[in-house]
Amino acid sequence: MVVAEVPKLASAAEYFFKLGVEGKRFRPTVLLLMATAMNVHIPEPAAAGVGDFLTTELRTRQQSIAEITEMIHVASLLHDDVLDDADQRRGISSLNAVMGNKLAVLAGDFMLSRACVALAALKDTEVVSLLATVVENLVMGETMQMNTSSEQRCSMEYYMQKTYYKTASLISNSCKAIALLAGQTTEVAMLAFEYGKNLGLAFQLIDDVLDFTGTSASLGKGSLSDIQLGIVTAPILFAMEEFPQLHAVVYQGFDSPENIDIALEYLGKSHGIQRTRELAMKHANLAATTIESLPESNDERVIKSRRALVELTQRVITRNK
Repeated sequence: MVVAEVPKLASAAEYFFKLGVEGKRFRPTVLLLMATAMNVHIPEPAAAGVGDFLTTELRTRQQSIAEITEMIHVASLLHDDVLDDADQRRGISSLNAVMGNKLAVLAGDFMLSRACVALAALKDTEVVSLLATVVENLVMGETMQMNTSSEQRCSMEYYMQKTYYKTASLISNSCKAIALLAGQTTEVAMLAFEYGKNLGLAFQLIDDVLDFTGTSASLGKGSLSDIQLGIVTAPILFAMEEFPQLHAVVYQGFDSPENIDIALEYLGKSHGIQRTRELAMKHANLAATTIESLPESNDERVIKSRRALVELTQRVITRNK
């Protein structure tokens, strides 16, 4: 899907995929599991082979959602790296560092346009609308992060809204799209949405913890990338509740290393990390509950996929990278 006629654009668009570092393919995994978990209303075959065809066609359409989602995700990473002036992405040089900002932006745009073409091919207006909303949310979330007043930077509500837009909207709307393609009811589609939303929020909250505590090779020992960019995340917000004097430091910003050190000192004394983990756990449990609320099925593959989706909610909060 990312092959382009212009060689320079092609190599830019294929950059992360060719190197095999585009990530854990977490989102497509969730979506393909959700597809099997939802495919319980396949019509009985009228004649030999018809049922298989219907199943295969539905699966292909749902796989397309997984591909589109991953392309939107990678496009947003390319754009984020330009906005953050990042020189690394998952341990290798970022595309903007290798090929420059202009080409990185164009490669992201190209991926989004390819995703739109694939989306249009599904010929489902509700699904198109859901994934168009995702792109809008990504832009809104990034803008919220860049333009925050001092009050907003100290607001947990503002932070969670931004987190939904930047991280959880993509997976929640994609899960809902998978359910709609499977011909599920509005109620079941909303359960899929809630699963994705809570899983996405839990995922990001653990990311915020790992930014301070990470020890894996891919993260470095607490990479502190957020606070160095002046981004206030959940652990610091919780620490501020315990130590109001931290407000003054956050208001001043983190341009000076002294302020970062003061913030880290307060964080160490607080329950900020622990409370963020607990909040992540709460969202992970909410996600698991939505799967348990799905209509019962005695299909072994459906049961297995649902079990895996529940297991993923725990993996998200116990990971260390």
